[in-house]
Amino acid sequence: QVQLVESGGGLVQPGGSLRLSCAVSGSIFSINAMSWYRQAPGKQRELVASITKDGYGRYADSVKGRFTISRDNAKATVYLQMSSLKPEDTAVYYCNSVVNWRDLWGQGTQVTVSS
Repeated sequence: QVQLVESGGGLVQPGGSLRLSCAVSGSIFSINAMSWYRQAPGKQRELVASITKDGYGRYADSVKGRFTISRDNAKATVYLQMSSLKPEDTAVYYCNSVVNWRDLWGQGTQVTVSS
């Protein structure tokens, strides 16, 4: 069974950095763009960043210049390097991708930015 497994969340002070990882496990025949979403308490889930198979990334305006998305196709893993973190970045972060023609989500990883 194919799954997306996230890691790397935690508690960080404002201005700090974290790197999230999302690995696709199982038998992979097809995988397309990979994305990170986040959902803060009481808010809708929003797209943070996405990256194509060729490595082209795009970002939400709120994270441009602070977050960097990358992927390792050989490892079927996508990363989100987050820098200059702000309290408003606090949320559960989810990985998403269409793998083997199925839209899959990870279980989510909590990121808390607080002093």
